[in-house]
Amino acid sequence: MTGNDMPLCREPRKIPFRKEEFEIMYHFYRDTDGAQYTETFTDEVNISQVYNQYRDKYNLPFPDEIKAIRAKYDLSAIKMSEVLGFGANVWRNYEAGEVPSESNARLIQVADDPMEFGKMVRLSAHLDEKARGRILKRVDELLKEKDGWHLGMNEEDYVMGIEPFATVPDHTTGYRKPSLERLSEMIVFFTEAMQPWKTKMNKLLFYADFRHYQLHGVSISGAPYRAVTWGPVPKQFDALFDHVARTGKVDFVQKELPDGNLGGQFLPRQAAGHANGPRSFREILFEESELAVLREVAERFAMDDARSIIEISHREEAWQKHEKDHGIIDYNLAFGLKAFDQHHKS
Repeated sequence: MTGNDMPLCREPRKIPFRKEEFEIMYHFYRDTDGAQYTETFTDEVNISQVYNQYRDKYNLPFPDEIKAIRAKYDLSAIKMSEVLGFGANVWRNYEAGEVPSESNARLIQVADDPMEFGKMVRLSAHLDEKARGRILKRVDELLKEKDGWHLGMNEEDYVMGIEPFATVPDHTTGYRKPSLERLSEMIVFFTEAMQPWKTKMNKLLFYADFRHYQLHGVSISGAPYRAVTWGPVPKQFDALFDHVARTGKVDFVQKELPDGNLGGQFLPRQAAGHANGPRSFREILFEESELAVLREVAERFAMDDARSIIEISHREEAWQKHEKDHGIIDYNLAFGLKAFDQHHKS
């Protein structure tokens, strides 16, 4: 509109939502004459922060949790609405980001339990017998699977660093349900892109999750990160790297460094001559915004070795605020990332 440079600005502001106020890091552009502007990007980041805080305060399900529940039963959004007694498009709207009422949220959370969902299916007056039978068959399959879950049900939480009985998503997971599948696939992506060493991989994962949060108000993987001497790392990075190597997603090879110490390097599976053939990055697991951030991070740090990326991460407030106690990093500190240019031209 003006032809002038408009830097992206951030400042704390209170935003009203459902008769309450939530303090967020408000994003806007300021022109040289002092006028303030927003666009789709800033509006989405601002409202996402409000929604995240509201969901967290009242323990409401997040969109990816809602999507996962429907996927578990292999139903359409319309069919899920019918079973729960919602309007035809209500479930679809919740998956798209609309915040459910507390009463609807509790129904959604109850539906996550196959036993309870089966009761809802039997009580629903909106299903014909064929549809009811098909859904109940799936419910029975899930109930049979559940009997064996106790043997390995905590593995994902352990590898992702989620404490027992923790209520997530929250500010330590970037308001995303932790997903070992997605975090593992991020490792596959960076392995294919640059075959990094262990120290650099830790920083690439951190920057990918925190950069996406900076731009979109939500992380990619839902992984918590902690600050250690060498910069930010996934909370249980050793268990994580062992998992991706053990499950054949990539190879993690110990090599001797010039100083005589051993270091671990990530290599694509096909590079080590596996008989099972190549293991390619599964792009289908990610949204376009997430893929764009993965590519951006890979390009940004393509020429950085472990030493330089450590130095870069040490300049981040996200590390500096937690490095003394090796604490878990608050994703809201992502808004102050210094590794990426945030300048905008009108």
